[in-house]
Amino acid sequence: MQARKGYGAAMKKDTIDKLIDRIDHIKEEDLQRFFVKLAEQQGFFQQVFESIQEGLILLDSKGKILFVNQAALKLFDKEPEHITPEDFCIFLGRDCSWNTVQQSHTAVSRDVEIFYPEHKFLNIFISPIGNKNQGHLILIRDETPQQKRNAENIEAERLNALTLLAAGVAHEIGNPLNSIGLHLQLLARKAKKLPPEYRNDFEELLKTAEGETTRLDVILKQFLQAIRPTKPIREPHNIEDIIMDVLKLLEPEIRQRGIQINTELQTGLPILSLDPVQIKQVFYNLIKNAYQAIPPAGGTILIKSGYTDDSVFVTVADTGCGISPEVMGSIYEPFLTTKSTGSGLGLLIVRRIVKEHGGSITLASQPGQGTTFTVFLPRVERTIRLLPPSVPS
Repeated sequence: MQARKGYGAAMKKDTIDKLIDRIDHIKEEDLQRFFVKLAEQQGFFQQVFESIQEGLILLDSKGKILFVNQAALKLFDKEPEHITPEDFCIFLGRDCSWNTVQQSHTAVSRDVEIFYPEHKFLNIFISPIGNKNQGHLILIRDETPQQKRNAENIEAERLNALTLLAAGVAHEIGNPLNSIGLHLQLLARKAKKLPPEYRNDFEELLKTAEGETTRLDVILKQFLQAIRPTKPIREPHNIEDIIMDVLKLLEPEIRQRGIQINTELQTGLPILSLDPVQIKQVFYNLIKNAYQAIPPAGGTILIKSGYTDDSVFVTVADTGCGISPEVMGSIYEPFLTTKSTGSGLGLLIVRRIVKEHGGSITLASQPGQGTTFTVFLPRVERTIRLLPPSVPS
């Protein structure tokens, strides 16, 4: 019905006038044939417009909407009769009203970002029809997939640059660092022969230097591992066993900090195909970040698991200091850390490992109340839901 109105309004007025003037002289079968052909053409053009993936809207000179295809309806989440020019002018911004578009008599193209009903990146193109402002044609192209590809390309280029940097770091810092560590060990041996009044101070200085050298070596290894992760060696494994191994490893430090660990691990979790060493590193980093974010007064960490038709998920939630909104947007950036002694590579490693396993990770945080990380790992066997059998009416 909507397309019929658009087509009728688009017909030239002189064609209709000629048809009316001669309608008394046209045979009934010719008139019938004319309207059949007209209906066929209308149906053909409607199918063409509906098959276009871009949103298409046709308006007359007064701004009345004559035609809207299904692609445009999905973007607006409205019925055709409820769409107005103000709806898509909202996409264009406050500086571009419908009156401005009508008076400009020129084509307008603008890239916009919307958040309702879905988060999308759109390109809106508005062009006048005819030489006497007979109406406007609006094309709305969904650029979201292209934006995602651009973001992935940027991330890939960034990682490639970091890979080259890592090779240089490994060569320029790794070997001298090993040499420094070796000479510090030799100095420590000679320090034992010094008189007692000099030995204690000298050994204390050497201990500090050795500690800093070890810390640099750890940062270097983490950096190389984050940039060039090894390919997962998959094997069937229970995620609960991995979590319990990590908790057993971190238990002394967690207990020393006075932090309570609560676990809600669902029984009968599906067996996953994963690299146990890499996944253990994922939860080691997440749990360690969780207890390091909790203030000295103490707090709790909740580790929860479950599964859906598609994946197994594990949540690590703490009652720590939380993450501010301005930091959350770049939390996975290398060398970004809120800790005085952190390297800023732990979460980068976590995300790379999870992605290598075909999974995903989500983050929710509120300053002063805590942070929650949830890791989703794909199941080996997925449950297929079948539609219930139809009941005869």
